[in-house]
Parts: sequence; structure tokens; C-alpha cells
Amino acid sequence: MVAGMRPRGQQSWGRLFRWSNPFAHFLVLTVITFGVLAPLTCQKLLHSYFYMRHRYLNAMSQDFLKQNQEDGLGALHYFERLQASNSSERLAKKALQPWLLITIITVQRRPEFHYVLQVASRFHRLLQKCGSSCQNHKILLCNVETDPSSHMDVKLLANFFAVVNRYGGRESLDHSLNRFEKEKRDYSFCLEQSLQSYSPEYVLLVEDDAVPEEEIFSVIHHLLKMRFSKPHLQNALYVKLYHPERLQCYINPEPMRILEWVGIGMLGGPLLGFLYAWASGRSSLSWPIVLFFALYCMLLVELVGRHYLLELRRLAPPLYNIVPVTECCTPAMLFSAPSAHRVLAYLKELHCRPGFAKDIALYSLLLSKGEWAFVVEPNLVRHVGMFSSLRLSENPKLL
Repeated sequence: MVAGMRPRGQQSWGRLFRWSNPFAHFLVLTVITFGVLAPLTCQKLLHSYFYMRHRYLNAMSQDFLKQNQEDGLGALHYFERLQASNSSERLAKKALQPWLLITIITVQRRPEFHYVLQVASRFHRLLQKCGSSCQNHKILLCNVETDPSSHMDVKLLANFFAVVNRYGGRESLDHSLNRFEKEKRDYSFCLEQSLQSYSPEYVLLVEDDAVPEEEIFSVIHHLLKMRFSKPHLQNALYVKLYHPERLQCYINPEPMRILEWVGIGMLGGPLLGFLYAWASGRSSLSWPIVLFFALYCMLLVELVGRHYLLELRRLAPPLYNIVPVTECCTPAMLFSAPSAHRVLAYLKELHCRPGFAKDIALYSLLLSKGEWAFVVEPNLVRHVGMFSSLRLSENPKLL
């Protein structure tokens, strides 16, 4: 070997890591992005892979509970002020047939949080803000507390909205029922009462810990009047307005999002590739460069959190996404009158139990009955109830 010459292997590695080589650029970009920048900027993002759970979860959970309790007191004062002002407005007392009936299902739990007051006050404010376009919207309270007189928040709300009670009259609690079957029957009762009491065109069935987002009515109006007029979307059994953020990522058991994920790579790959070619003074763009940036974009959006990408769709109602429905959960469900009648008939055939709650029961109908349903993205309600009526916990966490 001639003196001063390096072995062929060392020469190839030297060329590989030479700063003008794209491999070196990509390696540095990957290390800086996923090893430094993303962990630092995303460590407090609850739905990111970079979220530092051990450091922030307990404190964030306690802050959330504190804020939730303050929001509950604020909602209580809101209705107390309305009552003190002797407001003549009684939205749900009007006898007009509503186009949309908002039925809030409520049960007494952790009264210091005033969950149902938070939901009702938010809907009340949004209806006032919505104005004439929401004049055919009504609110109905469905009280499924076994002792309805003990639900003090419903007593207050009865001054403003119509209320139906599940128990306390001729209907008595069957103590042989497991709590999952009871929840399903309560749910069916509220849906049936909504149809019988008002004969609405649509029913929005909301649980009492699902606070609506600011744009909920504008999005629902757009969906029902524009998007769901299309043949392939008509006659859906139901439309979900909420899916847990922790289940919205791309790598999950719900493969319908894979095409969206690949689409992000197909869009971001060429775009970043062209920027890289321009910045590095290259005259052409090769497919390995495009492939790297496509994978880079896909990995970045997954690790940072798809939930945060979905938030960009809130800019306008037409940007909201409609995708095939997923299994969990039922905080806010939209039914047309015909689909609500079908759901009631179907649920009578099913018996819920641990591992087969009402959300899974509803999802099972899609295959067994040849139905279809959809979920709206991003969520149109915020799930604020950390204390479940089914799964009791004295120390709940956000995750």
C-alpha cells in the first residue's frame, strides 16, 4: 500500500460523511429534529409521543381538575344570574317543532364540578350567539338519576329547559341489571323521549360532561345541509362528534388513516425535497431525497401528534374531515329521526355487559345490520368529565 493512502473502506466512509453528501445532511437533520428540537418543544404536549408523562401528568391533571371546578362554579353563577334577572327566555319551553334537538343526558356525580351546568351554559351561550340560524334548535334535559330529586343542578336547569326524568314515576330501577345494560337503557330512553316529545329532524345526544366547541353549530349546519346531502353519506346510522385524542394517531388499530398519513408524505416529500435542492444548489431532485423527506414528514407528524395537525381544520367548516366511524366512545352523537328509530329497535335486541358497553354495541350494529356511520374530525366537543359514572376512580388522570 502506498504511504499516505487510506484503505478503500475508510475512503468510502469518508465520502459518505463528507458534508457535501446528502446522507450527512439527512443524518444531522434527523438527529437535531427528533433528538433535540421535537423533545424540547413537545414535552408538554399531552397527545405527543414526546410528552414527559412522569414529569407533567400529575400536575396537569390537578390543574385540569382545578380549572374544571372553577368552570363548574362559573356555570352555576351563570344560571343563578339568569334566574335572578327573571329572564323571560325559555328556549326549550317553546312548542315549535325543532330542526335540531339537543338532549343532554345527565346523572348526579361529583356535584362540586357541576358537569351538566357547564354543558348547558355553553350550549345556551352558543345558541344566543348563533342567533336566527339556530332559532329552530331546542335543549332538553334527560335526568337518569335513580333519585331525580337529588340532582340539584337539574332542579336549577328546569327553570330554563324542559326536563324528563327516567326514574321516580311509574318507571322503577331494575336492580338485577348490570351498570352497562342500565346505561344502554337510559341512553335509549333519552333518545326515545327526544323523538316523542318534539319530533325533531335531528337529535344531538350529548352526555353531561361533553362541553361543545365554539364552532359546533356552524359545522353541524354545514355537515347536515351540504356534506350529508351526498348519496354516499346519506342515511348514516349516526355521526360521532368526539373521538378520544389519544386514539387519533396514525399508528393504531384503525387503518383508515393510513392513506391520510401517506398523503402527508407525498405532499411534504417533494416540497421539502425541492427546498433542500434549492438550498444545497442541486440542479435536479432524486427520488431518494424525496423518499427521505416523505418519511421525515410522516414520522414528524406522528410523533408530534396527529391531534395537533387536525386542529388546523378548525379554520373553516368545509375543512372538517368525515371518516368511517371508530368504536369508542359516545359523548356526543348525532342522529337523524329515521336513524334514531332504527337505533332504538336495534338496541332492544342487544344486552350490554362488561366489555360490551353501549359504544361497542352501537359499533357492532354496523356489520350485523349492514349500516354505516361516520366520525367528524377534529372533535366538536371537549370531554371534561374525569370522574366516570361507570368506572370509579378517586385519583383520575388526563391519560
